[in-house]
Amino acid sequence: MKALAVAILALTACTGASMDGLLEVRNISVSINRSPRDVYAFISNGENVPRWAAGLGTQIRHVDGEWLAEGPIGSVRVRFAPPNDLGVADHDVVLPTGVTVHNPMRVVPNGAGSTVIFTLLRQPGVAAREFNEDARAVERDLRTLKAVLEG
Repeated sequence: MKALAVAILALTACTGASMDGLLEVRNISVSINRSPRDVYAFISNGENVPRWAAGLGTQIRHVDGEWLAEGPIGSVRVRFAPPNDLGVADHDVVLPTGVTVHNPMRVVPNGAGSTVIFTLLRQPGVAAREFNEDARAVERDLRTLKAVLEG
């Protein structure tokens, strides 16, 4: 029985799966000295992706209602949540494999400025090392966002 428990824990560590069916989550945030409206307008505009989210795309173009980005993971399609007044900047990324990854992102008021929260979900099959690398890439992108917007 102990061997089975160790095997399950090892599988969980390697794949990102959990015994309760939930994915591992990291909420990564940055506070920005700009209004929520300004921050939301910037991050929800696909044209701005290359200026702050190099992990997603260094080049981007709008084609047939969606954004096509070229970046470190290849050619991806990006679909943003419909415009809203709630700061919901979720976006779906369709990978070259056809797999769609949902990326929850929020802009919330924080005093005279804003906090951007990106929820990174460890997808099934993603090793712990790769998940940690993804988290570091999101942190870099959010630091870049802060630098661009606080200029």
